[in-house]
Amino acid sequence: MASVKEMRTRISSVKSTQKITKALQMVAAAKLRRAQIQAEAARPYARRMASVIANLAKSVSGPSAPLLLAGTGKDQRHLIVVAASDRGLAGGINANIVRAARERIASLIAQGKDVRIITVGRKARDGLRRQFGARFVQSYELGPKAPGFELVQPIAQTIIDLYLGGETDVVTLFYSRFRSVISQIPTSKQLIPAIVDSAEDASSPDLKGGVYAYEPDESQILETLLPRNIAVQLLAAVLENQAGFFASQMAAMDSATRNAGDLIKALTIQMNRTRQAQITKELIEIISGAAAV
Repeated sequence: MASVKEMRTRISSVKSTQKITKALQMVAAAKLRRAQIQAEAARPYARRMASVIANLAKSVSGPSAPLLLAGTGKDQRHLIVVAASDRGLAGGINANIVRAARERIASLIAQGKDVRIITVGRKARDGLRRQFGARFVQSYELGPKAPGFELVQPIAQTIIDLYLGGETDVVTLFYSRFRSVISQIPTSKQLIPAIVDSAEDASSPDLKGGVYAYEPDESQILETLLPRNIAVQLLAAVLENQAGFFASQMAAMDSATRNAGDLIKALTIQMNRTRQAQITKELIEIISGAAAV
């Protein structure tokens, strides 16, 4: 059994850890609100971009359709983009994203597909490097600054270059969609070819008999919007990840703080019992010695 001194040292260590987890919880809670606002503000922009592309795509088909919209007509080469966080101590949010991506990659490889990978965030890179490191194209880190277009534009350009260079046929993005403080959902979204046949994307406003007139024509507008849309979807995914990360970290650190408190209570009770047993033993020895005299 550990001595009273050893127990005091351990209690002091757990209290120090509790202070750290409490501080991390408060920092995550402070950052969560701003991250949530940014993620929610990006959603309408991303949806409207998809809606505009869907409405334009209705008038464009056949040879005149941009390659990013029409696709290559093949399904052999896949590029998987996995977006996670740079840091840990946030529960299972990063592991869930990596697990979903790993399952898709393994399934595609089992089907004989050629799979290549781009990771965004150190945790995505570290989670996939051991098993699929030979398939990596590029790895990006998020850095300490708030996510913006300057972060995602190089990633989007790399994706577009690979696609237009004939090195991939389908591009799929994996990220964590922020639903609430206690719920973050691993999500996959096809970036290329652009999917525009969903009811949400294809919806158009009621023009009351009017029609759209485009200048220049729809194909030229799409050629400009489609690359922009990839950057927009990447930025929205990174912002969703950021909000989910802080929510998950806040919950994880709250749980760790409470567990540390429970451990401190248990160790304190055990220390008091050990000290009481030592005092009782010493009293017995004194009484026994006095009786023997």
